[in-house]
Amino acid sequence: MPRPTPDRRPCRWIGLQEALIAFVENTAGHQGSGHIKPLHWYVACRLVVEGGFRPEDIRPHPPFRSHQRGGRWHLVYDPAVADSVEQTVLGGLKTKGVDVVVAKDRVGPVVAVSLKGTLGAFRNLTNRMEEAVGDCTNLHIAYPALVYGFLQVLRGNREESGCPRNDIAIFAGNRVSDSILRYHDVIARLAGRNDLRDVTTRYEAIALVIADTAAPNMGQTFGGFPTADSCLAMHSFFPQIYDQYDLRFVYAAPPLKRVTRRVVWSLDQISPDAMDILQSLDYLPRVAVDPEPDDQSES
Repeated sequence: MPRPTPDRRPCRWIGLQEALIAFVENTAGHQGSGHIKPLHWYVACRLVVEGGFRPEDIRPHPPFRSHQRGGRWHLVYDPAVADSVEQTVLGGLKTKGVDVVVAKDRVGPVVAVSLKGTLGAFRNLTNRMEEAVGDCTNLHIAYPALVYGFLQVLRGNREESGCPRNDIAIFAGNRVSDSILRYHDVIARLAGRNDLRDVTTRYEAIALVIADTAAPNMGQTFGGFPTADSCLAMHSFFPQIYDQYDLRFVYAAPPLKRVTRRVVWSLDQISPDAMDILQSLDYLPRVAVDPEPDDQSES
């Protein structure tokens, strides 16, 4: 079987629903990565706009440039600088190409996010846990302080779609497949690594998302599962990453603060096309009209 052609499209600034629509409308099966790449872009851009990480520190490179003027940080929307280059990270057992990576000069990789998309055959989900455990362990051996997130997206095939039973995620009455319920319970045991001295087999943050396939909700996250209090709920995924990052690389390491501190973007230079995108996002940008001057010098 020929190897799938790599997806070389540069990173774009999109919202979660647009990324999930690309995922659920996938027509190539698991051949290629066109169905999952938009989710990589979503994560990379959100780490910049909401997270306050500089785009120059992120791979794939998001469509932004940052610069500092008068002690304030400015974020410029510039699709020309975007690329699709994946970061290769040195692991304790082997090198690993990771979907989205934030790396700081003189510090190394500080945040990583792996994304997995499953279109069907949900009965086999738990068989894929070995890979998730292995990836997490491999990177944490080499970088114990690394904040590692795992985002699992499932195609929300509905019973009325006529899919084979093993490919159905949502049955009549919005009942979630038993296979997915079991997978949730298993993968939840890998979440919640809150200290760099914790076991290497756990991720700092995990989210499980079912992408709805039925109009008019196509591309929306399926409501009600996981429940809001689940450790796998999407709404807590990015806050957990930011909290663990700040605890390890900012508060616990004051001498590195000028390098590691997440920035607040100034709002005084926003182009009309960027403003249109901002208004369609499902998260709030880390901005201020007149942020306090930052003593963090531009590297």
